[in-house]
Amino acid sequence: MSVQLTVRIPDELAGFVDQDVADGRAASRADAIAKALAREQRRRAAERDVELLIAHHGEPSDLDGLAEHAANTPLELD
Repeated sequence: MSVQLTVRIPDELAGFVDQDVADGRAASRADAIAKALAREQRRRAAERDVELLIAHHGEPSDLDGLAEHAANTPLELD
């Protein structure tokens, strides 16, 4: 199921979205925006996971290798 939203964004962001569509990174403006929101949703979930790990186990110094890998891994799942 999907919901139609009407939003106003600055011209520079609209241009960025349009460029993603033109470059084939997204099928449409709606697809580009949905992908960006999904990435933000995943980023926030990962941020919460780190906060939980730190709260329960202290600073995760033993996870430096994982952090390095994650920092160099694209979030795009498509």
